[in-house]
Amino acid sequence: MNEKRLTRVEDGRMVAGVCAGLAKYFGVDPTLVRIIFILLTIFAAGGVLIYLVLWLLMPMEQA
Repeated sequence: MNEKRLTRVEDGRMVAGVCAGLAKYFGVDPTLVRIIFILLTIFAAGGVLIYLVLWLLMPMEQA
C-alpha cells in the first residue's frame, strides 16, 4: 500500500527540501509554501524557527 509520508525531497529543493516536501504532501505548489514561510518570518518571526525544526524532524525522501 502506498502511504502518504511527510518527507524532505531532493528534487525541486532550494535549501533543505522542507517547503518542497510540504508542498508535495499537501498537493500544492512549492512556491506557495515558500511564500507562506517568508510571510511567517516577516510578520510572525516564527518562520525561520519552524523551518529549522522541520528540517531536523522531517526525514529525507528515500530514492
